Amino acid sequence: MSNRIIRILVAILAIPVLLGLAYLGKIPFLIFIIIIGLTAYYEFSKILNKKNIYINNFVGFTAVAILIFNTYFKLFSYENFFLILIPILLFCELFRNKESAINNISANLLAIFYTGFFSSTIISIREFYNNYELEYNFGGYIIISILLTLWMTDSAAYFIGTAFGKHKLFPRVSPKKSWEGAIAGFVFAAISLIVLKFVLLTFLNWIDIFAFTIIIGIFGQVGDLIESLIKRDAGVKDSSNLIPGHGGIFDRFDSLLFSAPIIYLYLILFVK
Repeated sequence: MSNRIIRILVAILAIPVLLGLAYLGKIPFLIFIIIIGLTAYYEFSKILNKKNIYINNFVGFTAVAILIFNTYFKLFSYENFFLILIPILLFCELFRNKESAINNISANLLAIFYTGFFSSTIISIREFYNNYELEYNFGGYIIISILLTLWMTDSAAYFIGTAFGKHKLFPRVSPKKSWEGAIAGFVFAAISLIVLKFVLLTFLNWIDIFAFTIIIGIFGQVGDLIESLIKRDAGVKDSSNLIPGHGGIFDRFDSLLFSAPIIYLYLILFVK
């Protein structure tokens, strides 16, 4: 069975589950995002090992889980969290006989921010309308729309880029990606969101749809390039082989992890 067929079959099975969890929200979606964050963190740590960087996984796993958990339950401020986290990381490194304490501590903070803090903003988007019982599902509609648009963007960029791509986008980072594919991805992001405006996102205005198009169509693809940059530097093709035909969790959710914080920032600044 070819890799492309495996990718399609896995997507057919996984997409309804992901969309269903996004619609349900609450604890089921929280558990799902915690799994995503922790798995992405673990995969990131294994990539760092290729560069002889060994982060403190016990502290990292705990921090990622707490960050996402606290975003839902709002038990304490982020300021207090980081005031505690950074001294703990510095103190623990004293007792770790690993190469380059500077690299380890710096990479640990990056991994926690990238996989934990960014994942937590997905929860923030889903719970954005949690003060309005009748509008609670609006957050689910936004998450579903983001996922569908990212998948359309990724698919268009891949298939059209493969068929017609001649001008390399960032050869140093990802030699196979082209400007033709990137433009196709952006166009399909716009088309997807225009359709979703009439189906799921009726509560948003056209300025919001335009902003979502820019964020997902551009920064979603940037997120993919950034993960490619990290993997290329470490000399790995995929973050893991966890998902048949798709690589790892970090591979599949890189665009969401990078675009979710920007979308959440837009929501808190311009929608509410």
